[in-house]
Amino acid sequence: MEKMKGLEKGLWLLILLLTAVTIYAVFFLVPPAKGLGSLVRIAFFHIPVAWISVLAFLVSAVYAAGYLRKPSLHRDFVSAESAKLGLLFVVMATVSGAYFSKLTWGAYWNWDPRQTTIFVLLLIYAAYLTLRAAIPDARRRARASAIYALFSFLTVPFLVFLIPRFYFSLHPTPVLNGSGSLDMDPVMFRVLLLAVLDMSLIYIAALRHSVKAKEVRHEA
Repeated sequence: MEKMKGLEKGLWLLILLLTAVTIYAVFFLVPPAKGLGSLVRIAFFHIPVAWISVLAFLVSAVYAAGYLRKPSLHRDFVSAESAKLGLLFVVMATVSGAYFSKLTWGAYWNWDPRQTTIFVLLLIYAAYLTLRAAIPDARRRARASAIYALFSFLTVPFLVFLIPRFYFSLHPTPVLNGSGSLDMDPVMFRVLLLAVLDMSLIYIAALRHSVKAKEVRHEA
């Protein structure tokens, strides 16, 4: 138990260090971008939270599949808590994207293809949480949620990566352009990788903490 607490404390200390380094790099090392200037710094929060939301939904689907194959409370808890965190990260991506939209296009929301698809994703996973809240029986709730999580994740690649590419969008060019080549200044790219790593560790630490707290409440 003490060893686990030590590992958890070490993880949070690493996150604090990485966050401090990332913030410094974003504000003092990242050069202004052509056409965006210093507004590009918003991307070093927006892109990581958007990517980690996809990771969180993937983890939720993987543990949902594991639950359907071999039911256990732990798998249900991980799937549910990861989906909740994924929804939180999507909300942060939506808010930061809307703020960027206001500064660059003059409006917080204009139903750009990427804004529209992320709004649909918000509705899908908000419905997941509603489903869990609506079923009182733990086993029925876990099974229904697992099935929903699996089918929900099938929409994620289409909504996040595919559908927006078929329509004109005001959204800046993705890091990897249509030809599959890197479309970012090398310094920016390295700082972006650092930001993604930092956000990934935040997700892992938050997931571990929330699952553990849920298991403790269940045992009480």
